[in-house]
Formats: sequence, C-alpha cells, structure tokens
Amino acid sequence: MSDYLVITALGKDRPGIVNELSKAIADSGCNITDSRMTVLGGEFALILMIAGAPKSVSEMEGRLPSLEKALALTVVAKRTQPRDSAKSMMPYAVDVVSMDHPGIVHEVAQFFSQRGINIEEMETGTYSAAHTGTPMFSLHMTISVPADQQINRLREAFTGFCDDINLGGTLEPLRH
Repeated sequence: MSDYLVITALGKDRPGIVNELSKAIADSGCNITDSRMTVLGGEFALILMIAGAPKSVSEMEGRLPSLEKALALTVVAKRTQPRDSAKSMMPYAVDVVSMDHPGIVHEVAQFFSQRGINIEEMETGTYSAAHTGTPMFSLHMTISVPADQQINRLREAFTGFCDDINLGGTLEPLRH
C-alpha cells in the first residue's frame, strides 16, 4: 500500500535543484510517479507526485522544511490519492496559435468548461513571428472528452469558435 504526496516548488533558477530534490526523494525511499518542471522568467517551477510506503512519505514530508530553506524554494505539499482512470473519457490534443492578446487561455478554457470537458494538461508560450516579429501565442493542451460527446459536433463547434475569435486551432485524438 502506497501513500502519495504532491509537491510544488518555486524559486530562483539555478543548476542542481532537480538533482537535490530527486536525491532527497530517493533517500527517503519514495518514487517520483509524475512530474512537470519548467523555467518561467528567472524562476524554476516544479510540481511532482511521489509515492512510497506511508513511513517513507512521512519522512519526505518531514524533510521539506529543511529542503525549502537549503534550496531557497517556496514549497507546498499535499497528500493525495492516485487518480481514478476515467474509462468513459477519450483523450484529445488541442493546439492553438494566434497573434498574442490577453484572454486567449480564458476563452479556450471556457469553451471546454461549458461542455463539461476537463483540461488535463496545458502548456502555453509566446514567440515572435518569423520575418515580421509579430508577437505570437501558442497553446497545447490535453483534454478528456466524455465518451457520450459527438466528436464531429465538438470539432465543428471548436473550429467555429476559433474562426470567430481569430485563432488557428486543431482538435485531434491524442496519439501516444
């Protein structure tokens, strides 16, 4: 029987953060089961889930305050359970590109939320368009579509939504 702990950490980026965190996790007898890490501006951001025997997870929880101080990170941890797999859900990938402007994430999130579709993962970024330097925005997300939704209707609605607000968007089955 395993216990699970989600850990988030944020702090000034520097080499060695992942090494030191992963060593502490391994030394406590826990395993990293899922993680996302990135650098945003000059800040390192991490979210991960660890699993282990109850004693090991408790040991790791006890190490977090000293790790937070030693690594100059803001750390938050929360106990959790493994996620129930949604057998009646179909994974789809959504990609959007447009000229950058405020509100794109909200508009796309609202489109899916109004249809009872959960956003599982999302990554966004900005860049300059080749030749013109126009500020551009890109979004990639994984969504879980309820099996009872008609995909053709959803895709048509998404295409119309994108056309209405001047986004280039695709909705495709997730391929692993």
